[in-house]
Amino acid sequence: MIKSDIEGAIAVVTINRPERRNALGSQLMHDLGAALVAAERNDAVRAVVLTGAPPAFCAGSDLKELAGLSIAEMCRHESETAAFARAIGYRAKPVIAAVEGYALGGGFILAASCDIVVSASNARWHLPEAPNGWLPPWGLTALLTRVGPVRARRLTWGAAPIDTIEAARIGLVDDVAEPGAALSRAMQVATDLAAVPREAIASTKRFFEPFIMADAERLDEVSSREFALNCETPSSRKTFERFTVKS
Repeated sequence: MIKSDIEGAIAVVTINRPERRNALGSQLMHDLGAALVAAERNDAVRAVVLTGAPPAFCAGSDLKELAGLSIAEMCRHESETAAFARAIGYRAKPVIAAVEGYALGGGFILAASCDIVVSASNARWHLPEAPNGWLPPWGLTALLTRVGPVRARRLTWGAAPIDTIEAARIGLVDDVAEPGAALSRAMQVATDLAAVPREAIASTKRFFEPFIMADAERLDEVSSREFALNCETPSSRKTFERFTVKS
C-alpha cells in the first residue's frame, strides 16, 4: 500500500491504495510511518515528497475499517495517525505534499501537516467529518497554523468543499500546479530544498517548530475526546452503519 522510490536526493513516498481511494487504514499508516522513518534515516535523502496513486491524494480515514471498531479502538487508531502527522513537523528533512484529484478528511489534514503543499489547480479539498457527525480527531493545529482560527473553523464545519485556487488564497496550499503536474512541481521544490545545506534546513525547521507545532499534542487529545463523544450521537452511528452495510 506504500511505494517508496529514491530519485537522486529525493524520497518519493506514494500512498498506493487506489481501490480504496488511498484511505488511511491501520496497516497503511504503519507502512507509511515506516517509509518516512526510513527516509529520515537515509543520509542520501535530503527531502521527501508525499503523494497518492491516482485518482487522488487521499480520501481520509478508512470508514469501513473504523465502522467495525469500538469507539476506544477508533480513538486509538486515530491517535496513532495523529502522532504520525505531528512527527512531520519534528523531522529534520522537509516533506512536500503533491496533491492531485482530491484531499478529503484525514487526507486534507495529512497534506496540511506537510511542510509545503503543492496542489493541482483542479484538486478538491474538503473536511466532511462534521457533516458525518463528528469533529476531526487530529491535526487541526496544522490547519490553524496555515489559515488562522476563523477560516479553520469554517473549513472544519465542512459545509462545502473548496478548490485549489481558494485553498491557495487562504494559505492552505503553497504552490499551484497544472492538472497532472503536482508531482513534478513538488519534485522541483524538493530538489531546490535539497540544494540547501542540510544543517540549515534542519535548524530552520527547529527554529519555527514552536510556532508551527505549538500545543499540537494537547489539542489532538482535546479533539480526540470530542470525537469520541460525537461518535455516540445518532448522526454518527447512522454514518458508520452505512459503511458497515457496504462492507
